[in-house]
Amino acid sequence: MRETFLIGLATLLAATLLGGCATPRPTEPVKVRVLAINDFHGNLRPAPGGVRTNDPAKPGQTMTVAAGGAEHLATAVAELRAAHPNHVFVAAGDLIGATPLLSALFRDEPTIESMNLMGLEASAVGNHEFDKGADELLRLQRGGCHPSEGCKGPTAFKGATFQYLAASTVVENTGRTLLPAYHVKRFQGIPVAFIGLTLARTPSIVMPAGVAGLTFRDEAETVNELVPALRRQGIEAIVLLIHEGGWPSGGHNECPGISGPIVDIVKRLDKAVDVVVSGHTHRAYNCRIGGRLVTSGDKYGTIVTAIDLVLDPASGDVTSAVADNVIVRPSFARDPRQTRLIEMYERLVAPLARRVVGRIGAALPRDTNAAGASPLGQVIADAQLAASRDAGAQVAFMNPGGIRAALALPADGQLRYEDLFLVQPFYNNLVTMTLSGAQLLQLLEQQWDQPSARILQVSRGFAYTWDARRPVGRRVVPGSVRLDGQPLDAAAPYRVTVNSYLAGGGDSFVLLKQGRDVRTGIMDVDALELFVKNHPLLVPGPLDRVSRLN
Repeated sequence: MRETFLIGLATLLAATLLGGCATPRPTEPVKVRVLAINDFHGNLRPAPGGVRTNDPAKPGQTMTVAAGGAEHLATAVAELRAAHPNHVFVAAGDLIGATPLLSALFRDEPTIESMNLMGLEASAVGNHEFDKGADELLRLQRGGCHPSEGCKGPTAFKGATFQYLAASTVVENTGRTLLPAYHVKRFQGIPVAFIGLTLARTPSIVMPAGVAGLTFRDEAETVNELVPALRRQGIEAIVLLIHEGGWPSGGHNECPGISGPIVDIVKRLDKAVDVVVSGHTHRAYNCRIGGRLVTSGDKYGTIVTAIDLVLDPASGDVTSAVADNVIVRPSFARDPRQTRLIEMYERLVAPLARRVVGRIGAALPRDTNAAGASPLGQVIADAQLAASRDAGAQVAFMNPGGIRAALALPADGQLRYEDLFLVQPFYNNLVTMTLSGAQLLQLLEQQWDQPSARILQVSRGFAYTWDARRPVGRRVVPGSVRLDGQPLDAAAPYRVTVNSYLAGGGDSFVLLKQGRDVRTGIMDVDALELFVKNHPLLVPGPLDRVSRLN
């Protein structure tokens, strides 16, 4: 496998480097500006919440600043590269997936077209690029209508003019990468390689069917195996675009401390890698890890990372790398081409998006308490239980990662379909299955059997207590699990509803793949719509279903 993999990479390398090789090297240092974003998630319009930054008027405190939107982002990119003849615009993954209705209704084609207009040249493949499967990702790269849904947009979809990169994603039956491993661009004759890859644990956080037949290799090992081949071609300047990240402290342009997977990955990288552009954790940071520049630009197009490189004319290597995370404020003028694109799709989506579905009595936050429960999570679980009662459902569970936004209280009091879709954009079917009480208990224990705890949101009538001091695998307090007031019977069958992502083993809840007598129901966001209609003036309920000790 490894030999075949490397042969495939060598072939890709030769094709990538054709052309421009005869350009003479300069005699003076070459300055290059790299502009980078990550985790755009189809937010063509500015996302609620903006970005958090240090409050200059209140030292030690932060403030929220309005930011983002494709119109302002395009202008920011244009202005930040205007004075830099040597420039490139790249991304670290999750451009699409978990997107607002404006993009999702058209299978994220509007987002691809928006990035094309901005001049994006290369992007790592993120885990959300696999939300609809590898074949759909390849269609977005190459263009063409969806094979079953046809063309929904106003014009024929031509695909991405930028190159998606997937150095660590290998097709099992060929041994080759799903997409090219890297992109090479020359600046005054000096080549710079941009390696792109997603996180190795992608199969555990996406729909399993979407990555069937693919292997996701270790991030650092993949990069390190590429370095000798790049160097044999005279490439010394290497930038890594990786869809994995960390959790920093400090402001959006600081990094007094950072933890998370990116730290170990960077420490294991070959020293030939000069800069790491990261993502996935939706955080902003400007770091030095082991003396190497590591950046991330928050999320939703709220920040553009401007990285200034200096290339040595003799060796072609990077001699200096500094970065600045620039907030995409509304003061950046609206790009007229982006405005036309957005308005064109908004006219098509308006009848569905603006449809009034009901009212709520107060905002429903998705923020969790110490036990891991949230007001909105409970409402969603209740909605899924109600929508699957005809399948015999007794309890419903919702994964917290599938709740993408809070449900805000609209100014006019009227809740619209686009508001619900912002909360649940994945459009998953509900799946009802039978599990034993013993399996249910094992399912709860799997909440902590992963790198970071994922506490499932539970429906009304289900309750339990967990103890943070107990070892993983035995954190649920014995005898505390109850359904409709009755203790859980390990031998009894229970009908359980989850979304299709969880049912396929998503978020490492692999036990759900053992469910019996499976019945597929309506879409998750449609279940939420029905619940809102049937429960006017919803307000947050008590967070008493999941309790925590210690």
